[in-house]
Amino acid sequence: MSVTIILALSVLGLAVAYYYSSSVLKIPIDMGVDDPETRKRLGKIHSAIATGAMAFLKQEYKIMAIFMVVFAAIIAVLIDDHHTDYVNEGLYTAIAFIFGAIISIASGFIGMKIATQGNVRTTVSANQSLSTAFNVALHSGSVMGFGLVSLAVLGLLIIYLGLKSIMPAQLPTHILMEVIAGFGLGGSSIALFARVGGGIFTKAADVGADLVGKVEAGIPEDDPRNPAG
Repeated sequence: MSVTIILALSVLGLAVAYYYSSSVLKIPIDMGVDDPETRKRLGKIHSAIATGAMAFLKQEYKIMAIFMVVFAAIIAVLIDDHHTDYVNEGLYTAIAFIFGAIISIASGFIGMKIATQGNVRTTVSANQSLSTAFNVALHSGSVMGFGLVSLAVLGLLIIYLGLKSIMPAQLPTHILMEVIAGFGLGGSSIALFARVGGGIFTKAADVGADLVGKVEAGIPEDDPRNPAG
């Protein structure tokens, strides 16, 4: 019964995330913009931001993949309880670690995707009213909120049921719980990479925006007329 409830709520959360995503993406990126030149600039800036963000994720995920493989191998080799000779907990913990990392990577990708699609739509929605722009921004953020939690809970349920079915039946419950902790370790490790790497990328983009504002538009550093800075 509890498994059914958890599964149903996870699917419901993903459905809500999909609904909010659809409501944001159906907004044209040139809504309410009559000037062709402004339309062209909107599309150009949006494309540059989206392309840059995805290029950053691609490079970051390459490094993450190497870390995942190496760290999973270390876990598989070093973590083993000598009191349970009939099973190698390290191997199963490594599986949980990899699965948790994949869930975290998927969540990060979804968040970056909706962020790059939502920012331009929030901008054009501000032509109508601030409340409309706020709703678009809120719905964009809700995609990540509902999607992240739902994926995490669903992933935890899957890894629990999966490990329980393949590990020896006589294995004590507390050992199974310790193995499942690898799922959280995987998710947290990737989140750490994303936070640190994203912070560096953001600062680099901020410096670049300030330089472009100074050179091309003659706007001082940290001037409110240069929102990218």
